[in-house]
Amino acid sequence: MTPALADTALARLQAEQLLAVVRAHSADAAVRTARALAAGGIRGIEITYTTPDAPAAIAELADDDELFVGAGTVLTGDQAEQAIQAGAEFIVCPSLALPVLERGQEASVLTIPGALTPTELALASQHAEVIKLFPASLGGPSYMRALLAPFPDLKLVPTGGVSAENLGDWYAAGAFALGAGGDLCSNTMIASGDYDGVTANARRYRSALDALEAR
Repeated sequence: MTPALADTALARLQAEQLLAVVRAHSADAAVRTARALAAGGIRGIEITYTTPDAPAAIAELADDDELFVGAGTVLTGDQAEQAIQAGAEFIVCPSLALPVLERGQEASVLTIPGALTPTELALASQHAEVIKLFPASLGGPSYMRALLAPFPDLKLVPTGGVSAENLGDWYAAGAFALGAGGDLCSNTMIASGDYDGVTANARRYRSALDALEAR
């Protein structure tokens, strides 16, 4: 991959506005969940490494040009390499995992570390252009707004505590993009095979995002 492709992934992240965090019990369930999300208008898909055989799910979904597919909960350089080889367009970490960042940068794949405190954000900003604010539910939009006062140039992707009802609050507080998992495609829905429910939730999120754009 080239640096231009990493830049393209950054632009795609901003355009999609939302990453659906998919934690599934199998690669097949992850793929089916991703398809259900796309049917509801959510095309940014983060397949977490808590999903068994996550690279297989990423590889299958990466063939669909309409989807923006990456890997989440990536903790090691080896996992990052697997995800890159599978075709991940981005990599997300829950923390500042330097081996993951180094591997992503070597391959020019957009890599997003996780951080929560001002010190963690300052450190993460030395290694990445975009940072996952996690778990964002601990402080909410007001906490993120306070963080952006001393760090106005940071591109933050709050994840945890994001819902269709508070999307506007997060964007008003300065979010670059958002990550949503439990409220959008919960483990319970995936385990029970309620893919129609996942699609319905995706439509709800899509409507909320479209309403923001229309303002």
